[in-house]
Amino acid sequence: MVRDLRGLRILITGASSGIGHSLAKQAVAGGARVLLTSRSGDKLDDLVHALAMPSSTVVAVPADVTSERDRRLLLDAATDRLGGLDVLVNNAGIGSFGHFADSSEEVLRQVMEVNFFAPAEMIRLLIPLIRNGRQPAIVNVSSMCGRRGMPAWTEYSASKYALCGLTESLRAELVRFGIDVLLVLPGLTKTGLGQHLLRNEGRMKIDFNGGMAPEKVANGILSALRYNRSEMVLGGEARWMLRFNRFLPRLLDRLIANKVRRLYAS
Repeated sequence: MVRDLRGLRILITGASSGIGHSLAKQAVAGGARVLLTSRSGDKLDDLVHALAMPSSTVVAVPADVTSERDRRLLLDAATDRLGGLDVLVNNAGIGSFGHFADSSEEVLRQVMEVNFFAPAEMIRLLIPLIRNGRQPAIVNVSSMCGRRGMPAWTEYSASKYALCGLTESLRAELVRFGIDVLLVLPGLTKTGLGQHLLRNEGRMKIDFNGGMAPEKVANGILSALRYNRSEMVLGGEARWMLRFNRFLPRLLDRLIANKVRRLYAS
């Protein structure tokens, strides 16, 4: 099956910057009708203005996806402004960089709320709408950390692992509704995540500027959607890491542990 993006009604969370911003641009260029959301209303307005074309439908609704009230606003907007929904892309996310022992319950819960509970409840709320869509699909944007937990990214890894587990479970459940459930696992990406971390206390150097361009990740997400790829890993680093983890997990454990020991030797 190949999906035609033309006329497809797509809701994208975390659309004001990074991957979501690029995804919105590429989806509209492909002929999709999009509903965009993020907490940054001003940035959304700028994006809508940039995307405005006579033949395009672009709707922006500022919302906090962790809020039940705001999620219902998105449901209403999809129903009233788009006449329904074909695709949900759960892209919004947040991170924390620092060792778990020095962190807090508040940080853990905030990361889990944004990265796991919000997409889970978005899916639950929108299933009745999406099941009536054209070639309906749910796309969850996780991370390579959702398949290989990384030190100092503990809360982030846990939340992305949870999202992977949810995706795999729902893939079988939602077959009865004809809804495809897709998982995208990007590696390090050049987004604003590094500037908006809840904590930034880890010692390992993370070169966000050396990551993939968000346009490349957005293109990969739309490719997964078009060709109905149930799981797609994006980026050479991510593919290498997950392949290494699959075949030599104990060796990878030792290599990572040795690196952490060296970082904290002083």
